[in-house]
Amino acid sequence: MKKLRPLIAPALVLLGIAGVNLAAAEAGRRFDVAPIGPQGQNILQMAAYIGIAWLFSRFANLLFTRLRPRNRPVPRLLRDLVSALLYLTAVVSGILLMLGHSAGSALAGSGVVLALFGFAIRNVVADTLSGIALGLEAPFRIGDWVDIEGLARGRVIEIGWRTTRLLTRDSTYVILPNSQISRQRIVNYSAPSPEFRAQVEITLGHATPVAAGADLLRKALRNAPLIRQSPPPDVRIQAIEPDGVRYALRYWVGRFDQEFDCRDAVWREVDAALRESGVALPPRPVPVFCAPVEGTATGGPCAQRPPVKMDVR
Repeated sequence: MKKLRPLIAPALVLLGIAGVNLAAAEAGRRFDVAPIGPQGQNILQMAAYIGIAWLFSRFANLLFTRLRPRNRPVPRLLRDLVSALLYLTAVVSGILLMLGHSAGSALAGSGVVLALFGFAIRNVVADTLSGIALGLEAPFRIGDWVDIEGLARGRVIEIGWRTTRLLTRDSTYVILPNSQISRQRIVNYSAPSPEFRAQVEITLGHATPVAAGADLLRKALRNAPLIRQSPPPDVRIQAIEPDGVRYALRYWVGRFDQEFDCRDAVWREVDAALRESGVALPPRPVPVFCAPVEGTATGGPCAQRPPVKMDVR
């Protein structure tokens, strides 16, 4: 019964309006009193519309309170939006009644007015509804480090009705409309845990055996500061290529904002280990292009040209 207590006040208002109508009709029949005029009827009907909107908004609020999608409460924004829509419909219908329209045409006219109003502010409505969807789904929270594909990467500092605000690692303030965020792929680096694994790749020449190269890089990872040693970092062979063996150095970062510092520390230790052991990186092949061969439009690698005969005398 306590849960239905918010419905008592609007229900009593509606009963009072109905009682006034019945009392006026009964007084006019028994005591020959002039009934309420058309303008008075319109005022009572407008009051009834507002009372119905009040009742429905209270009922919707109770319904949203009981709903908990994904074990999260329904955002306050959705409740306010439903209530505002109900009250706006009631007020517009009442105004049309005061202007001389019938009850049916007033409700139809209010629907047209609301449709035109919604079309005029469609971008705002799209951002607001997207904000509600983000609030229900909760792909990120304030304080999370996120990467919104094609838009921005940073820490969430505010989630509003229409926009979400990020602070990048360069201390740049980014304001994004919620409708754009909802259409993009979102990567949350802070959920379910702030730790995540990163990796860098390096290629060593074939002169260095695979086992020795992996041990050398693994030792460099163990000496790198900032990165997590539990879970331990590891080294994986990505591919054996013509110019050398490509390794992947995988390590765990405590927080997303430490990624740059951890990568810098890893590369410093790798450079020190390579210099200490005397292992050199394979030279990168540089393609050499020659002038166009007679009968062709463009040049190509010198190896593709026909051999030149030299007459040595």
